[in-house]
Amino acid sequence: MDRKRRSHGSNEEQVPSGPPRKKTRAGGKHVAALVLARGGSKGIPLKNIKMLAGVPLIGWVLRAAVDSNMFDSVWVSTDHDEIEKVAISWGAKVHRRSPEVSRDSSSSLETITEFIRLNPEIDVICNIQATSPCLHPHHIKEALHMMTHEGFDSVFSVVRRHLFRWKEVKKAAGEITWPLNLEPAKRPRRQDWDGELCENGSFYFSTKELIEKTGCLQGGKVAYYEMLPEYSVDIDVDIDWPVAEQRVLRYGYFGNVTPEVVKLMFCNVSGCLTDGRISLSVSGEELVSINTRDTMGIRMLQREYVEVILLTSVRDPLTKPLTDKLGQWTGCRVEVVGQEPLNDLKKIMDQKHIKWKDVAYMGNDEADVTCLNLAGLSAVPGDAPMIAIKAAKYTCHNAGGLGAVREFAEHILLQKEKAKSQMNVSFHRDSEELGQKMCLFSVS
Repeated sequence: MDRKRRSHGSNEEQVPSGPPRKKTRAGGKHVAALVLARGGSKGIPLKNIKMLAGVPLIGWVLRAAVDSNMFDSVWVSTDHDEIEKVAISWGAKVHRRSPEVSRDSSSSLETITEFIRLNPEIDVICNIQATSPCLHPHHIKEALHMMTHEGFDSVFSVVRRHLFRWKEVKKAAGEITWPLNLEPAKRPRRQDWDGELCENGSFYFSTKELIEKTGCLQGGKVAYYEMLPEYSVDIDVDIDWPVAEQRVLRYGYFGNVTPEVVKLMFCNVSGCLTDGRISLSVSGEELVSINTRDTMGIRMLQREYVEVILLTSVRDPLTKPLTDKLGQWTGCRVEVVGQEPLNDLKKIMDQKHIKWKDVAYMGNDEADVTCLNLAGLSAVPGDAPMIAIKAAKYTCHNAGGLGAVREFAEHILLQKEKAKSQMNVSFHRDSEELGQKMCLFSVS
């Protein structure tokens, strides 16, 4: 995909300093990602770790940064213990910022300056905004390439907007307004106007030298990196959380595992398909309650050729008559697993010649942590303990037995559809390139 870029300024002479260092991802320069996440958000309390589409808000950009494999270190700068815990669980290091740069009046630049002073080994810094959850690894890779291979001192993200702007006036002053970027008599159609480039705040790349010399993130030989509008989601602006959530579900980055290959789902019965309670009838018969929304979710997966295997544990065994009825009602195979489910599931996967990247897993407790980490897609109900939530790639809004399985099923199918769409785009692009090459061959 072509992206228009424009630069300003000129190359400054590069003066080598110090002895040669260990080679890094950027050919000798230490490149660090830094996400600023203060705990004192005024609008939404602890907004940076509030769940958005099953993931802590900050987790979306940390996942993209880590999976880009372009950074020598990924950091979160915070003053809050809970944000620190979430940052570490998503693979980041933590910079505990000082009180001096943790005030409401503190600027991002002040925090970044403190950070680079305390980490002098860093040469290039990428300030990633925590509130931009539709950032993808390819955005980072392409922008960093501009820094490391095209000689830019700073690169920042923009989005193209088609908005006509007018001068703001004070009514009491009796002023009249006038257009800032159009001629009303020659008002262009949208398709005839390129629009304007606006910062979307997703990221700002800058060299340490530029920041130290100018006290600015944008300067020297500067360029912009254009992102498509669908990836330009800013929670600072779009405070309607459900709307932002729907955008992220469609355009967010869910990890480097290809979701369309999911062929098998393991789902715990207790705490996921049910609320974890077992009732006894007067005659002593075991009874469990299953939500019809969840069984419909299972059938949706089965229609898309995803096999669903239900898991019961030796920790909370169900009687054979109950597991038989459960299997008949859902059309699923029911397996009893031990204290460590991984050992039993590995045997099943070996028999089916399936790898973990092809598996979706739904669990709800500490025993599930290893499988939640290994699975290509994984989820826990909204009422799962924190140890399981941290291991899962998706946290449901719904609690166990109250629609969590259906929610995860819809998430799996959405990712499969998204992946199919991406594959079709790639296929058509490759076909066009092949056609162009064949034309060139024929002419020559």
